[in-house]
Amino acid sequence: MKLDLLLRNANIITMDEDQPRASSLGVWQGRIVGLDSDVDGMEAVTVLDLDGATITPGFIDAHCHTVWFGLGLAELDVSGARGLAELYALIQGEVDSPAGAGVTAGWLMATGFSDQHHQGEFPFIATLDAITGDRPLFIRHNSGHMAVVNTAALRLAGALSPSFTDPDGGVVVRDAAGQPTGLVQETAQSLIQALILPYSIGDIEAALERATRHYASEGITSFTEAGAGGGWIGHSPAELAAYQRAVAAGRLHARAQVMPVLDVLHRLDGHPDDGGGQQSVPSGLDLGIASGFGDAMLSLGPAKVFLDGSLMGETAAVSAEYCSHGHRDNAGNIGYFQASPEQLQEKIESVYAAGWSIAAHAIGDRAVDLAIDIIGSCELKYGRHAMPNRIEHASMTRPEQLGKMAAAGIAVTPQASFFHDGGDGMAVSLGPDRLPWAYRAASFLAAGVTLAGSSDRPVANGNVLRGMQAFVDRKTSSGTVFGNPDERLTPHQALAAYTTGAARATGTESVKGSLTAGKFADFTVLSGSPLTAVDIGELEVLATAVGGRFSHNTLASRRPTPVPAHAS
Repeated sequence: MKLDLLLRNANIITMDEDQPRASSLGVWQGRIVGLDSDVDGMEAVTVLDLDGATITPGFIDAHCHTVWFGLGLAELDVSGARGLAELYALIQGEVDSPAGAGVTAGWLMATGFSDQHHQGEFPFIATLDAITGDRPLFIRHNSGHMAVVNTAALRLAGALSPSFTDPDGGVVVRDAAGQPTGLVQETAQSLIQALILPYSIGDIEAALERATRHYASEGITSFTEAGAGGGWIGHSPAELAAYQRAVAAGRLHARAQVMPVLDVLHRLDGHPDDGGGQQSVPSGLDLGIASGFGDAMLSLGPAKVFLDGSLMGETAAVSAEYCSHGHRDNAGNIGYFQASPEQLQEKIESVYAAGWSIAAHAIGDRAVDLAIDIIGSCELKYGRHAMPNRIEHASMTRPEQLGKMAAAGIAVTPQASFFHDGGDGMAVSLGPDRLPWAYRAASFLAAGVTLAGSSDRPVANGNVLRGMQAFVDRKTSSGTVFGNPDERLTPHQALAAYTTGAARATGTESVKGSLTAGKFADFTVLSGSPLTAVDIGELEVLATAVGGRFSHNTLASRRPTPVPAHAS
């Protein structure tokens, strides 16, 4: 056999317990043929001497928003503003720019806003109106659970009408006089987004290319799109078509698992037995397509359902009220569910009956209770699906909830990427008594819960190496350790979160997550070992390969030129 690619002289961390380390690896037709002695004496079309560089399995981001991130790369980025004066100046500059002046009938879109960058303050709607005039403005909060808009946007959405009422699961925030402040929370964002959506398939395809090229530069070979097709997190009913076109055109540079939001699944009037003999009427996609459908580059994951809001926005459903602080009086505020528990139970059970696994966005501990109860009841009625059910974020978990999640086989995706920028703010909001429950890591593993590394990008920085370091040190921007110091992971556990753990959580561990013969040849080449680096986040990604083909490669400038095997 002549291999397609042979890597030599490398420090290979396989994440395979049967063979943890190796120095050479062979690839044929996109799969790993073997390591070390398995490939001794084999010829290859291309041989690379890695000169001691470290190879790990390709990184898997198990929860991110790739289309949103890619679109944001082409929008006004306000994430660097510190203080409202800087924010206003950025918006004014966009309005005054030739491109901005030429499209006054269009929307002004901005991304990356966080009130924590502005001492907890939000922009004043009167100031925004003075800058933007009649041009509607939409500034997405980096949590994704709220946005800032101007009066022109609220007028178009009908939110200024005396008869207007807030939608279920959302709020158009108003001041003491009943006037909108410009802040729209949770499902109320859909009122504004309905005026902007849908994006064209071409725009989404271009966003996917921008985003996944960036992913490749950071060592990411697979990701899960955490909500597509509808709701306030989707961008078009034809979003999956954009993914398909991106694959066909070679514009998708990482393997994608896509979660359709619950909103786009509908009643399937099939045979009565199709619901597993239960009373629930199955809901899903046409032709009975469900979780797992697809191929190596593009497949469907669980159905995404929002149970509550966010900790940053203090809308997550918690069991005790948030602490009041700064400009916020949180007396009586325990967050809220996106719909009644009974409605959520009915909707989730109907899609589970059709074969869909569930990815329940549950951040507060009260929402985690609901997620565990609903998933548990679905498993009792319809059995456990092959693809794991998941609790997205699982940000606040009480000690007694850990064993329940492990027993139900529920995977979790807590984001270490939140610690640096959001940790100090969340600590104030939660208070010292329950802070140890926040964004667990080590205790999940100790309880036997599958822990998947993820970023929630663009809500937070999606750099995987920085995410690993955050799992290890849990440092906030002030330098303090977020939450319970005992929740810190070892470097090996942190690497596992983004490789074997993420593969297990996404139901793909048979083909991903470790460098094992027969699995996809998805790997990342690093300037040093994440197991021994003083700061994992300072390591450099030298190359990234998906199926043995480089999606990112700087090796030519650092390593010997590839040579045919017969000449070596």
